[in-house]
Amino acid sequence: MTIYNFSAGPAVLPKPVLQQAQSEMIDWHGSGMSVMEMSHRGKEYMSIQARAEADLRELMGIPVNYKVLFLQGGASQQFSMIPLNLLRGKLSADYVNTGEWSKKAISEAKKFSFVNVVASNTDRNCSYVPAYNEWKLDKDAAYLHYTPNETIGGVEFNWIPDTGNVPLVADMSSNILSRPVEVSKFGLIYAGAQKNIGPAGLTIVIVRDDLVGYAPSGLPTMLDYKTHSDNESMYNTPPTYGIYMAGLVFQWLKNNGGISAMEQTNISKSKLLYGAIDESNGFYVCPVNKADRSRMNVPFTLEDANLDGEFLKQADARGLLQLKGHRSVGGMRASIYNAMPLAGVQALVDFMNEFAASHG
Repeated sequence: MTIYNFSAGPAVLPKPVLQQAQSEMIDWHGSGMSVMEMSHRGKEYMSIQARAEADLRELMGIPVNYKVLFLQGGASQQFSMIPLNLLRGKLSADYVNTGEWSKKAISEAKKFSFVNVVASNTDRNCSYVPAYNEWKLDKDAAYLHYTPNETIGGVEFNWIPDTGNVPLVADMSSNILSRPVEVSKFGLIYAGAQKNIGPAGLTIVIVRDDLVGYAPSGLPTMLDYKTHSDNESMYNTPPTYGIYMAGLVFQWLKNNGGISAMEQTNISKSKLLYGAIDESNGFYVCPVNKADRSRMNVPFTLEDANLDGEFLKQADARGLLQLKGHRSVGGMRASIYNAMPLAGVQALVDFMNEFAASHG
């Protein structure tokens, strides 16, 4: 039986990546060492990190005036590091509230500055992207922060906000590398690795040069982007194995047509799954506004919530794992990141159709 893991994170990784890591586990390229055993300043490991950065730059078209930082602490630590580094003497920052991760970022930023919530979708249970013409932007804000994809609620931006001279900051933890983005439109992009990049423990920050070096006096050294920028992400021991795994994922993407090709696959996968939901005559319901539905995280409920347990039990028996919705939302959620093959989504749709036919 083929197992398909629909976990929201840590999430499925490409099988070829896992197989390569397995083959290199004990002896990386004849070095006699596992990557986990290498000195982070040795030539073997430094070549791994250099290639990972070069491949990410190529995949995303990252301009030369942007730093790529390999950090730790997850996206949650960035909720603090961003205001600490990017306020640059200003008193307030703009934030868009579109769900649970936006709320966490806002809550943390309030510890360091005034937060102007320019738009919110809480009036409709976080089920849509607020129209841009309704945003109450501050032209003097230090930056504008938004979450392009809400992992829990399944709401995704299909456009990039225009912030003029105000730096745009994006938490791309759950949709980075899933579609092309013009990096030059952003001041800073950050992402926890455990959804579309690699195993948990690595956080990637892509930051424009002119936003580095403005941390307030007395800020702990490890919370200053300049520390990591000046030291090529090696001020302390970086998450070496996580970076190695991320590098293998980047190579896998390059070998499979890059981000543009991956976007087409993601469109096909999400169209297939949302089609099954919408064509179920109400047996399954997706609460998200159709135009704002995520390609990565698909939440849905059953018309009869009493069937949830049986649905999950039978899905598990079919090898369709981790479909239970987030505890704050309930229902079901299928996360179909880059590494989820179309065959996995088809298997889920086939099961959903059968389950609806026998229980509807």
